[in-house]
Parts: sequence; structure tokens; C-alpha cells
Amino acid sequence: MAALIRRIISTTKAPAAIGPYSQAVVVDRTVYISGQLGMDPANGQLVEGGVQAQTRQALVNMGEILKAAGCGYENVVKTTVLLADMNDFTSVNDVYKQFFSTNFPARAAYQVAALPRGGLVEIEAVAVLGPLNNAS
Repeated sequence: MAALIRRIISTTKAPAAIGPYSQAVVVDRTVYISGQLGMDPANGQLVEGGVQAQTRQALVNMGEILKAAGCGYENVVKTTVLLADMNDFTSVNDVYKQFFSTNFPARAAYQVAALPRGGLVEIEAVAVLGPLNNAS
């Protein structure tokens, strides 16, 4: 069996990893994107403005990583949303649907005890490189 190629994705347009992990890893045509907090890549701090501002920034950060991998939001097939407070679910969805408007990725959402740096939301994703045709 031929070995698969693993490629590490890194961009300065998204916050650097704050631990021993990569922003994303590509194996074959699959992109695994580490959880993104609502951190400003310029200063490494969480953006102000609450959960909607942090959700927007987390998804912008994800978009930069997707670009660095050679794809975009339309290539995302699965996300996981981690919330500090499940009561923010609707507020997060209001921002999320601005980035994913059709052919929504599969998704799970969980409330967790705490997120790094005191974040209110963290979003990870799995994407597939190349064109995707939608079956009817």
C-alpha cells in the first residue's frame, strides 16, 4: 500500500497555534482544521464584542487557513462548535450562517466547561480539497 502524504498548513493570517499542534493538516484530499478561537491574529488576543464577534473572528481565521490549504468555506463538510454557554447557540448560528449559507456542513455543537484563553466559542472543521459536486 502506498503511503499517504501529510502536509502541515500554516499561515500568519490566522493566529498561531497556542500549543503543540498545527493550524491544519492535509492528508490526501482531506483538510483537518484545528479549533479556531475568536482571536485577532495581529495581537493574539480574543476580540471584544462578545460571542458574535468571537464567532465571526473564528470563522475568518478558519477561512484564512482554508485559503492556505487551497480551498474555501464551500469545501467544508463537517464542523464542531464548542460553546462556553449553550445559551449562545442562536447568536453563534446568526453569524455561522453568514459563512455557510447553502449546502451546510454536518455539525455538532457542545457546551464545554471552559475554552482556552477564556474564549466563548471555538470552531474546528474538516474540508475536502478540490471541486465538490452536489448530488440532488
